[in-house]
Amino acid sequence: MNRVWIYQADRLLSGEQVQAVETALADFVSSWTAHGSALAGKGIVKDNLFVILEVDEDQAGVTGCSIDKSVHFLKGLGERLGVDFFDRMKVSFIDDKGTVNLVGRGEFESLVKSGTVYADTLVFNNLVQNSIDFGSKWVIPFRDSWHSKVF
Repeated sequence: MNRVWIYQADRLLSGEQVQAVETALADFVSSWTAHGSALAGKGIVKDNLFVILEVDEDQAGVTGCSIDKSVHFLKGLGERLGVDFFDRMKVSFIDDKGTVNLVGRGEFESLVKSGTVYADTLVFNNLVQNSIDFGSKWVIPFRDSWHSKVF
């Protein structure tokens, strides 16, 4: 099973920024190590919003230091691009037209109260931690998400 980290940008990335992130991810992942052992990792950008790092822990396990390296990398990348990958005050969801939306928590709460976001609205659960949950629990209906307990 692979370990997964999902980082959500504080705004949608331009095509140019996605290319820059993908290039930087490829360079970072190719040199990512844990106690000198290369990690079998990969990094992708999804929906011009999410940076997803994944490591096959059957090959080599991640350590606190290797996680710190990834956080440092993403903070530096964000500074270069003017993007915050650590802003936890935004919520992402897919509207009825199939468009990925990113809004502040207050606006999301208003959308829930107005019925624009409802039980079947798909939301992104960026708390998933492994490849199995990523495949089945990352994009889920609002009613099944932690969001429904908060908003």
